[in-house]
Amino acid sequence: MHPSADERADNRLRLPRWMTSEHPLPWLFPCISLLLVFGLYPILYSLWLTMYKRNPATRMETFDPAWNWSRLWADERVWDALQVTLTYTFVAIILQLTLGMLIALLLDTDRKGFGILRALMTLPLVVPPAVTGMMFLLMYDGSFGVISHALYDLGIISKDDPLLATGSTALLAVIIVDVWQWTPFMVLIMLAGLRALPKDPFEAAAIDGATDVQAFFKLTLPMMSKIIALAVLIRGIDLFRVFDYVKVMTDSGPGTATETLTAYTGTIYFKSANFPFASTVAIFTLLVVLIVANVFIKVFKVRF
Repeated sequence: MHPSADERADNRLRLPRWMTSEHPLPWLFPCISLLLVFGLYPILYSLWLTMYKRNPATRMETFDPAWNWSRLWADERVWDALQVTLTYTFVAIILQLTLGMLIALLLDTDRKGFGILRALMTLPLVVPPAVTGMMFLLMYDGSFGVISHALYDLGIISKDDPLLATGSTALLAVIIVDVWQWTPFMVLIMLAGLRALPKDPFEAAAIDGATDVQAFFKLTLPMMSKIIALAVLIRGIDLFRVFDYVKVMTDSGPGTATETLTAYTGTIYFKSANFPFASTVAIFTLLVVLIVANVFIKVFKVRF
């Protein structure tokens, strides 16, 4: 026997107040709790670790809040890693943005077959970065790698200076892998932006005799500026924490030529087991990302 309308009303009245509330806070509480546990707690724990000095001989830790920060300041390897990270981020973002915009302009059409091309463009995104690194590691191999042999035949590099074993080419070789995998992400964002642009200004420009190049620089780029800035911000933050490609392909070598901040943090953590200093480098990386991202947001007036 189904309850009557009055009985259902009485049941609702007996429910806890938060379950019948229309305020969003009770319903957001599980999400906020997860963010606090998995987002804020690791940061606070890392900050707590930075306050301890680890003795490598006894493996004992003593409370000394300034020790790790003074060591970080004097560690030249940290500043070299910061330089590699900034170079990696800047070069990769320029290449991905340029290629992403050019490919998006080519694919921004409703011609038959271009829908399949747009779908195929997303395939690199589903490959795990570690697998991508292994794939290119084989193609870069100096003995049998197809890319290395093509570069030998073209006379671009010598067999005596393999790509990943030479300091001047190893970082660029790793950046190219990142560009191959993440340029489709830029293509998707640029394509969505191009599809959202109004048609009227372009029709008026065509009537006035503007060429495609003039329409691109005078109309497309200004109207896409906020989308471009947001895409650069998202990819820039992601590029700053690059680890997989470097670890799989070069292990930060040759020497420390491809060592980024996150790779150096991993080295300290896993090889030296100096958890307080590794946490200090990680917090330093977080501060650099926050400063650079906030300056970028202010300068380019990024709105979410």
